[in-house]
Amino acid sequence: MKSIAALQAAVTANPVDGEPSDAELDAIELEIPLILAEVDLLEAEIKTIDRPATELDKRRIRRARHRVLAERRDLTNRVVAMWTGGAA
Repeated sequence: MKSIAALQAAVTANPVDGEPSDAELDAIELEIPLILAEVDLLEAEIKTIDRPATELDKRRIRRARHRVLAERRDLTNRVVAMWTGGAA
């Protein structure tokens, strides 16, 4: 039977601290408006799972979908502006 003690040092040599880097936190912060819009859409859709959607529910879902699309567009524009230095 082989001993795994020699292999354990190689596996645990670089412990992961589990914390996101500054770049990852910046990326998350940039995406927060889109994430919140997607959460709103999900909440609107969840409300209609166990019952027929009313006209108000349909409007709420439609508005939430439009907001998600607008946030995706805005996020794309912000990222492109960052890559090109605002000369897009």
